[in-house]
Amino acid sequence: MRIGIVCYPTFGGSGVVATELGLELSKRGHNIHFITYNQPVRLELLGNNVHYHEVNVPEYPLFHYQPYELALSSKLVDMVKLHKIEVLHVHYAIPHAYAAYMAQKMLQEENIYVPIVTTLHGTDITLVGSHPFYKPAVTFSINKSDAVTAVSQSLKNDTLRLFDIKQEINVVTNFIDLKKFKHGFTDCQRAMMATDDEKIITHISNMRAVKRIPDIINTFYKIQQEIPAKLMMVGEGPEREPAERQCRALGISDKVVFFGNSNEIDRILCFSDLFLLPSETESFGLSALEAMASGVPVISSNTGGIPEVNEDGFSGYLSDVGNVDEMSKNAINILKDDTELNRFKTNAKEQAAKFDILQIVPQYEAIYEATLAKCLEEEV
Repeated sequence: MRIGIVCYPTFGGSGVVATELGLELSKRGHNIHFITYNQPVRLELLGNNVHYHEVNVPEYPLFHYQPYELALSSKLVDMVKLHKIEVLHVHYAIPHAYAAYMAQKMLQEENIYVPIVTTLHGTDITLVGSHPFYKPAVTFSINKSDAVTAVSQSLKNDTLRLFDIKQEINVVTNFIDLKKFKHGFTDCQRAMMATDDEKIITHISNMRAVKRIPDIINTFYKIQQEIPAKLMMVGEGPEREPAERQCRALGISDKVVFFGNSNEIDRILCFSDLFLLPSETESFGLSALEAMASGVPVISSNTGGIPEVNEDGFSGYLSDVGNVDEMSKNAINILKDDTELNRFKTNAKEQAAKFDILQIVPQYEAIYEATLAKCLEEEV
């Protein structure tokens, strides 16, 4: 099958999932075309089955904001015709599903029909999409898609609550490639980060306000008062500088390392003992799943799709948003005893195995095939 994938080519969860999905589909014999404005960050190898097509947005003084949707829809038309793409899989309702629909209508003028599969990831629904300025466009884009998926039951429920949706929404969860988390490092370089008696706690995100970065710092502050520990903060975003100031104010700057964006997530997780994710909301919690796949238990909030990933009392603990006291107490309970810590680490890997890519990708293949078959029937 020839599949076009449209996504944001960034470190964010949706871009990572879209890229990993495309790469796995290519291994299963499908011809994959990534269509976006930059090469996705995890798209390391191009080959016979994996292609990248850049969307160029020319700058015109006439436009105050450059029309990416227009450039994307035109590029999609050209790529579908040139490479005979059979299905478009777009990640995010706007602008991607919106642009894909316009491309679909332009192609229909030439008697070419390509179905659209739209995957909802969260921000496009809970933040951007629910804004009154964008809500009509999001509703339209979802309803005009030929198939719709959401990465968690929580996100599906939010979508049905916030929008007037006529389409069926299939829950196809995010995933990880477990093979990539079977660490073969002979030395995780743990000694570079902490002493033998210190526990290593990690957080990975784009450091936006929704991640509640101050809660991470405050939780760690309470943990390190009881247990020798270091905090690894991975990622870039607007909350990084305030977090650094908060660490200085609390006198713990020497115990917190800010990495910025990193392509060595697997190595960082290799030497981590605990992962913190106290977010205001998460449609799924992919970073928590990656931590669990590395055998790192998770202390998280109980919001959005996180409880579908992190099982309370098994792979970690869940707490109400903002309950720093309980989060720190649960973290200390896991970290203070090596036997308990090892039990949670084993459980975390077991929980992560439920989301292995080999179990999830066939669900997408089935959706592609059913959508394509339905469209062919309608043409006849």
